[in-house]
Amino acid sequence: MFKKTMTYTDFDGNERTEDFYFNLTKAEVMEMEMSETGGYSKLLEKIVAEQDSRKIIKNFKELILKSYGEKTLDGKRFVKSAELSESFAQTNAFNDLAVELYTNAESAAAFVNAIIPQVSE
Repeated sequence: MFKKTMTYTDFDGNERTEDFYFNLTKAEVMEMEMSETGGYSKLLEKIVAEQDSRKIIKNFKELILKSYGEKTLDGKRFVKSAELSESFAQTNAFNDLAVELYTNAESAAAFVNAIIPQVSE
């Protein structure tokens, strides 16, 4: 799980600092990998190599929203839903994060590495 503390300006002009959580489970990563011929990771490598900014943005937006969720107070669950993702997508926090990841390859790589589960050998 990746916790990102972000400071952003809301639509009333108020500066807010909040924690946002992102995570992909091993099962989700496997589903993504199997959803593309040759694997999802190969698709991403190809898009980056081709420098297809339209596809890069589309895929990063999907990745951000697919990994976004809210951790329960007891820490037992990480709740994700289309409604939560849509709600997050309507904030300036999402806007700031998306622009950062779209324009900074190091930040994008760090984000992906942080949300992908570590495989124990």
